[in-house]
Amino acid sequence: MRTGEDVKLFSGGATRDLAASVAHHLGSKLAHGTVSQFPDGETRTTIEESVRGADCFVIQSTCAPVNHNIMELLVLVDALRRASAWRVNAVIPYFGYARQDKKVQAREPITAKLIANLLETAGVDRVITIDLHAGQIQGFFDVPVDHLTALDILGSHLRTVDIEGCVVVSPDVGRATEARRLANYLNLPLAMLYKRRTSPTETTVTNVIGDVEGLRPIMIDDMISTAGTMRRGIDALLRLGAKPDVRVVATHAVFTPPALERLTTDAISRVYVTDTIPFGGDHAHVEVLSVAPLLAKAIHNVHNNDSVSSLFTT
Repeated sequence: MRTGEDVKLFSGGATRDLAASVAHHLGSKLAHGTVSQFPDGETRTTIEESVRGADCFVIQSTCAPVNHNIMELLVLVDALRRASAWRVNAVIPYFGYARQDKKVQAREPITAKLIANLLETAGVDRVITIDLHAGQIQGFFDVPVDHLTALDILGSHLRTVDIEGCVVVSPDVGRATEARRLANYLNLPLAMLYKRRTSPTETTVTNVIGDVEGLRPIMIDDMISTAGTMRRGIDALLRLGAKPDVRVVATHAVFTPPALERLTTDAISRVYVTDTIPFGGDHAHVEVLSVAPLLAKAIHNVHNNDSVSSLFTT
């Protein structure tokens, strides 16, 4: 077994605050390295301390600017591999391109698989990520993938607020399992929206399965992008008699415009997200919960060959 001194934490430019918080929870500091750009925009990385024989963890969400952050991650991994690191672990709190996990139309790419290939070619030995948009992406890798969930963090926080008379609502069939787990955790009823996709970014709610009349919805999803699907789902619930006191729960705050405008409505009382993606905005309804303790425990367990699944109760 390797010692704690062999752990080296590195951060890309996307999630520096989260990486620093993870290091703090581990009682450590971020290793010395510089990620910069050449004048023409090419990514430049310098590792400023020895990593020979070390267990290295690179913390980087592949959020916007997505392609730039992916390239930073790949370059960091390559630099560590060439510096004789014992193992290189990619800690990707938010895994970009996860929505392109299958061919929906002819001549479409499966970009999530391409990203997996790039990471393995760069030299990644292990991937740690949180709430993949599609769980089958784990199978795109030939290296171990620790698929964490923020459900415990979000559910534990919801237990501290008033959830009497609430119902957990899944926005689609794909999120039904996570919604059921949250409903069981909170001892609440479950409902589900049935929607039809009209474009890669737009959907239409056609049915609501379950009783929502007179109840306060808790809408759960893995990410909020434009919030169009979320807003249409809430409108459908209100038409069926749900109370205009909706809580929105999501792991990844992608928040591409006009997401925040769509979430600014009297019907939504609170939006709970995590810091897998930095949220620099100032929005009265948005509350950010940290995944740093979860990532720190996962890194600790991976390094010490302990169970990762033991971190979850849901």
